[in-house]
Amino acid sequence: MGDDGVGLAVLSRLQQGWECEGVHLVDGGTWGMNLLPLIEDTRRLLLLDAIRLGVEPGTVHQLTRDQLPRYLSHKLSPHQIDLKEILALAELRGTLPEVAVALGVEPAEVEFSTNLSPLVEARLAELTELTLRQLGQWGHSCRSRAPRAYA
Repeated sequence: MGDDGVGLAVLSRLQQGWECEGVHLVDGGTWGMNLLPLIEDTRRLLLLDAIRLGVEPGTVHQLTRDQLPRYLSHKLSPHQIDLKEILALAELRGTLPEVAVALGVEPAEVEFSTNLSPLVEARLAELTELTLRQLGQWGHSCRSRAPRAYA
């Protein structure tokens, strides 16, 4: 869905380019309710996604736990569970981690596409760096997998 894949793009960069101690990297986009136990079993939760706040496309966002959208809504099918419902269920159960942050980018294009828009693509490095910084603030050491050049 175009820019909706920005979280996956950052996740891929982290998985391929970085080694972070004590960090479990997961693509939770299609897990549905199977994501609930994983969220409930963590001390700190970092979400990477497109975040629509109605501002200029390409704007980088950082939301704290209290700013995360979480609510239950009527569904036509139980297969329509999304992250907002999972966060709401964890909160109702008293198991939503006390430390939770969402990092993302305001999408420009959300349509059937496997490519990010140029605006969002241009923010990937910044979003990846912000993610690494957040992990570092939480005490996780992240090392680049890139080979070092020796003179």
